[in-house]
Amino acid sequence: MNIFNRYPVLIAEIGINFYDLAEHESISNMEAAKYMIDEAKDCGITVVEFQSYKAESIVSLTDEAATESQYESLKRTDGFGVEEYRELAEYCQYKGMKFLSTPLDFESVDYLDEFMDIYKISSFDITNIPFIKYIASKNKPILLSTGASTIREIKQAVSAIEEVSFVDIAIMHSVLSFPTSYEDANLLMIKDLAENFPDYEIGYSDHTKSDENMALLTTAYNYGAKILEKHFTIDKSLPGEDHEYSMDPDDVIKFQWNVHFLSKINGKKNKQPLICETSARKKMRRSIVASRNIKKGEKISEDDLTFKRPGTGISPSEINNVVGRTAKEDIKEDTLIDFYMLD
Repeated sequence: MNIFNRYPVLIAEIGINFYDLAEHESISNMEAAKYMIDEAKDCGITVVEFQSYKAESIVSLTDEAATESQYESLKRTDGFGVEEYRELAEYCQYKGMKFLSTPLDFESVDYLDEFMDIYKISSFDITNIPFIKYIASKNKPILLSTGASTIREIKQAVSAIEEVSFVDIAIMHSVLSFPTSYEDANLLMIKDLAENFPDYEIGYSDHTKSDENMALLTTAYNYGAKILEKHFTIDKSLPGEDHEYSMDPDDVIKFQWNVHFLSKINGKKNKQPLICETSARKKMRRSIVASRNIKKGEKISEDDLTFKRPGTGISPSEINNVVGRTAKEDIKEDTLIDFYMLD
């Protein structure tokens, strides 16, 4: 299964952060969204992600005390619809980037299908089986986020997808805590997902604050997450819930350097001598050496031998092919033994 052609893939989740940027800079929401796409492109991002929904389709106001604040927060950032996201998708195509947006309601699933190649299912919907099946019916690859879920729930979601489609699925480790503390990142769960879902791609959706060297996200990649997703901002100090645990362009550049460095130092998997070790093998390894003067015709015993550098003679591992043989010529003490000297 290969959802993307290049790995690792770092997805910049612009999400709803552009609304805060627009308000702060007194520009339109569309200008802010495109500006963030530009910034992502400039630091090497190839995939950006938004969120598509209408507040009234997500939150029931029956229990106003429990849901009113959620509704108000969602309502502030649900201004874009089909026309706006189509424009952003076309802009991403113009910039040579892939456009994604996580649908959080059925209407969004439908209109995104026109201009989006890959669907993302939020952790919030991991048990929303009817919704999962509806997304799967579009027959496009799926990134399945798994925050706050059990293995059983993940398997149930995967089964729901596969009941209606044969699309590629990536299982994304995630933690539903905003921001996620480093102690709660639990990156070893990436390996657990790989063991439980060996036939699927594994990814990681990160909600921690970016550490100084992007070590956390780099570790996730090193543990096997090939699709990595993190909220993206151009200013972590902007008001809004997501900016403080978003990555900025400098963070992206650090991560890309880390991945390049890892690729360089990881090298080949199969253990074998390297070209750079050729000289050391010859200079530093030991050879079988005469420990005394051995006369022609003498039978060689183990006491007649020692082991010294360089390693250009007979290897000590071949000692059984030397002991018991007869010297064809005089061999001076401290001479590297060679088979032409022996009968």
